[in-house]
Amino acid sequence: MAPKTVTRCALLSSLLLLAIVTHSEAKFGKIKETNMVFYMHDIETGTNATAIPVAGIPNKRWWILGFGTVYAVDEPLTEQYDQNSTQVGRAHGIYVNSALDGSDLHFLMSLVFTNKAFNGSTLEIQGADRFYQKYREVSVVSGTGKFRLARGYAILETVYLDLVNFNAIIRWNLTVYHY
Repeated sequence: MAPKTVTRCALLSSLLLLAIVTHSEAKFGKIKETNMVFYMHDIETGTNATAIPVAGIPNKRWWILGFGTVYAVDEPLTEQYDQNSTQVGRAHGIYVNSALDGSDLHFLMSLVFTNKAFNGSTLEIQGADRFYQKYREVSVVSGTGKFRLARGYAILETVYLDLVNFNAIIRWNLTVYHY
């Protein structure tokens, strides 16, 4: 008698799961894949800084290579390497140096799009930026607007680095799946 009950429960669970998946597909449509390449301009010095330290370890220098330093960012995202090229959006959020040796940033940011194709839509980014590596990968964990229910990843590559002032240009190669 017990094996029949288990079989019926498994069958009922499978049918329920199928109904949920079918309903989701009908409500949201087919999943789309969007690929984008853009450049983030990380300026940490001067009067037009786009990333500033807002917290850190007391009595220690607050800087990008210092463990525990928290930065607030509002960085332009452009179509090309040149900061004066067409802006596609801005990166708003924080990053924290989360490695004792100073080699790792933890990103928590919203990519807020202002271009015609995705104006007002956002992507939420989270992950470890091991900035000493040539290529790094962070996660797309959600989105809004045209990126509702998004998931995906971005490959980051530093294409310009000013070690004296810690200014950088980072190329984002982003793949996102959304409805």
